[in-house]
Amino acid sequence: MLATKRRRTTKKELKESIDAFVSKRVGFVISKIETLSFLTDFNIDTLQGNIVLNISYFPEDRLKEALKIMGKVFDSPYVISNRLMIAKSGEKIGTFTIPQGNIGVGTVCSVVINGIFLKAGIPVTSKFGGVIEIENGNPKRFISLISYEGSSLDPLVIFIRSGMTDVLGALKHNSGKVLGSFREIPTVSLRETEMLIEKMVKSGFNGVMLLGKPNQPLLDIPVGTDKVGMIVVGGLNPIAAIEEARIYTESHAMSTLYEYTKLLSFRDILKMLSDKLLHP
Repeated sequence: MLATKRRRTTKKELKESIDAFVSKRVGFVISKIETLSFLTDFNIDTLQGNIVLNISYFPEDRLKEALKIMGKVFDSPYVISNRLMIAKSGEKIGTFTIPQGNIGVGTVCSVVINGIFLKAGIPVTSKFGGVIEIENGNPKRFISLISYEGSSLDPLVIFIRSGMTDVLGALKHNSGKVLGSFREIPTVSLRETEMLIEKMVKSGFNGVMLLGKPNQPLLDIPVGTDKVGMIVVGGLNPIAAIEEARIYTESHAMSTLYEYTKLLSFRDILKMLSDKLLHP
């Protein structure tokens, strides 16, 4: 019986196999987080550079209602930053064009925190996106978690679509359910992290809700060896609140890079909008 001769894989076929594998991996959220963290060149000292925006939109005839709701969220601790961008249908926010009949909103994505930490020499590992129960104004526990490594859709978008949030309850009664994520940093960087968080808060970034202790669980979530847990607020909480008010929204998390200096505070956005939009 003759032995079957094995055919040697060509370089071209090997490259195609590798490309196919990579293309599948790119579909996972963690790959996008890592890529955008590196591309974020925002400087916390000068407040200049590109950050990552989530792009969401809703019907333009619900603008007045949406603004009232968003105003409350942007005055709360449940946003990364009080800066955002807004656009009419047909206009662009970064590379994203707002569909006809809609108002687009660009909110600061929590990936900016990864970028800020990375530029400071502090590696951050994004582990889970989830829904955090708030009790008496304080984070109590995660009621739902989705791993970034095993999901091809952003977990926070999934939770919004599933109606699992209660941001309005957290605002009105100090008890509710908000979007957040779980990250890890090395224990050796804890002191530098605390100093960086102080600098971020002074610069208008209130994204870090809780910072844990070395090798200890945070909100009952265990951490790796020589790691510290960190809870970061979700950038899509303003959109979750709109959805809770039965205003249909569509969100594209981690959608585009955008120059931070072009963003406006929520109060400035209200001033910028024409009387025709506010009082049709």
